[in-house]
Amino acid sequence: LDEVERSIHDALCVVRCLIKKRSLIVGGGAPEIELSLQLGKYAKSLEGDASVCFRAFAESLEIIPTTLAENAGLKPIEITTNLRNKHNKGEKYAGINVREGKITDMFKENVLQPLLVNMKALTQATETVRMILKID
Repeated sequence: LDEVERSIHDALCVVRCLIKKRSLIVGGGAPEIELSLQLGKYAKSLEGDASVCFRAFAESLEIIPTTLAENAGLKPIEITTNLRNKHNKGEKYAGINVREGKITDMFKENVLQPLLVNMKALTQATETVRMILKID
């Protein structure tokens, strides 16, 4: 019964996110790996502490597709490497297809999620890191 309640709550949260911000993005770790690659490229144009911070943030985003692969019972390092390679080749919708256990086009697979969910997760994670760094 608790699992059913949690599933209904999750579904209602998705609907609420779609009402607040009517934008969808592909899933399967595609947005996170693409953002990671773009931030990594940008970090190379910077110097000093800013470069290190951007590179670290870019690397941290890879945790999301790696965890997705791990939770799906796949080989996380192999899958994340393949995903990164696809994105380097310009396949920005490439993501982890957990049903087939391989990298596929998430847009063609119709694997979509509300943009607001990702925005909130990234914002909260970033704010948490900033608070920790301020303490140190």
